[in-house]
Amino acid sequence: MTLLAWLLGFLLPACAATGTNGLAHPALADLAHLQRPVSPNTALAAPASFSVSPDIPTRIYDVPAKRLFLAIGEVAAAQPRTFVAAVYPDALQLHWVARSAAFNFPDLITAQVLPHGAEQSELLLYSRSVYGYGDFGVNRQRLTAWLAALDAAVKSSGEGPSPL
Repeated sequence: MTLLAWLLGFLLPACAATGTNGLAHPALADLAHLQRPVSPNTALAAPASFSVSPDIPTRIYDVPAKRLFLAIGEVAAAQPRTFVAAVYPDALQLHWVARSAAFNFPDLITAQVLPHGAEQSELLLYSRSVYGYGDFGVNRQRLTAWLAALDAAVKSSGEGPSPL
């Protein structure tokens, strides 16, 4: 942790923590009833038909839901300063905390995999800042990068990624 993050921790306690420390354990989220804040510090990637209009439309993946669930877990694990906060395998939902390099600001990311028949699936990704009104586009950039990495992982893996 940087000296700036340590000092900032006096005002914003979660900035002085590491990993998922300093933040509440995320409960299973009901993303079907997602209500986004008016502040521009969130990003949503979801099917175009989702109940909330997504910033980034996602596609139907030609892989079973369990395989997509494992693949998004692998993609997140490969990201710098990203930590698993909660895993709900029965609901195909994952939560992470990603921390910024300089100030250790925490962002929360939630993934929900939705079965689309037996051999296809869909993905919702919701990234949001814990602190601040704006995010300089960081959450949207994160989702764009994760989706690109997920596309590469799903296409290159004949057997699917290893378990979490």
